[in-house]
Amino acid sequence: MLPLIALFLAAFAFGTTEFVIAGVLPEVAQGLGVSVPTAGYLVSGYACGIAIGGPLLALATSKVSRKTLLLGLAIAFTLGQVACALAPDFASMLLLRVATAVAHGCYFGVAMVVAVSLVREDQRGRAVAVILSGLTVSNVIGVPAGTAIGALWGWRATFWVMGALGIVAIIAMLLLLPRTLGAANRPAGLAREVRVLSRQQVWTSLILMLMLMIGQFTLFTYITPTLLDVTGLDESLIPWVLLLNGVGATIGVFVGGKLSDWKLMPSLITLLGLQAVMLAVIHAVAPYPVPMVAAIVLWGGLNFAIGAPVQTRILTWTADASNLASSLIPSGFNVGIALAASLGAAMLNAGLGYRSLPLAGVLAMLVAVVVAVASQAFEWRSRAAPPLPTAAE
Repeated sequence: MLPLIALFLAAFAFGTTEFVIAGVLPEVAQGLGVSVPTAGYLVSGYACGIAIGGPLLALATSKVSRKTLLLGLAIAFTLGQVACALAPDFASMLLLRVATAVAHGCYFGVAMVVAVSLVREDQRGRAVAVILSGLTVSNVIGVPAGTAIGALWGWRATFWVMGALGIVAIIAMLLLLPRTLGAANRPAGLAREVRVLSRQQVWTSLILMLMLMIGQFTLFTYITPTLLDVTGLDESLIPWVLLLNGVGATIGVFVGGKLSDWKLMPSLITLLGLQAVMLAVIHAVAPYPVPMVAAIVLWGGLNFAIGAPVQTRILTWTADASNLASSLIPSGFNVGIALAASLGAAMLNAGLGYRSLPLAGVLAMLVAVVVAVASQAFEWRSRAAPPLPTAAE
């Protein structure tokens, strides 16, 4: 369990630095002499760095010891935060954010594989949940704290604190990760890494991940104006609703992890169906504050409960060549987020209104249910068995 705590701390740090920029974006824009929309490229640039750079770095470092690589990525994160705190202009800030994002994308792929390798087969889902919880806890604690620090002492102080958090993660990895972490493992090779992606359990799981992100972020991207304009909540209540959503997500991560270890595919199919129902409920109760807040909390829990079994399935079916496939997990998330935000914008520009956004999620979840059922049926008919795992490097 102690090695998983070290991996969690770094996941928390990476998650916080990805999302905290939204909380200090106006201050960053003012400090670097650009408009807020221009500063928004710091968000999209980070997502592109994860989606594109993460898998490429994972392939380039496939022969590096996993502990050495994880430490290197944590060091890159720490230096990146210090450099961002000292960034003299917007261009350098953008380049530094993209570079940090490449390390982010590679880290989560490697950390997932290492976490699974450190536990018994029947604990894989819970190991994945610990890493995922770094993202949810970063939203519940890290982002509000980082935003508050930026408001009190300026946005550069936020990045200095993030650098200090990186040092804590490095020390935890040095002390808690096993010294012999996969020292005898032999790299799978690029051809094999690509070949495992053709397994239907892998590419169908990536489709499920894409549908999950569309179901989540088509609405979540515009959750604040939805709660203000449709539900009629006071602006002062929005942070509390988002906090409750984050608490629900954190609980959901661990519920999803336990369900993954119990009955992975039946649990996943059920959760996808429940998410379709929950999004329909959000559409129905959107004008009513109390039911809407309750639905938002449950929706957050389901979002992250689904994430654990999807990722566990990918890691299980790529256990013999996991570097590329695992690095595609954070890439898939960020591509899905970008598509969802664009879909939501298109719906709003078409005049459909905020209340229509959950309906896109309903459709995405129904597609996911069909894909998951078909994938499981094909697996049963073929009687395919997951590959035997290799030790993490």
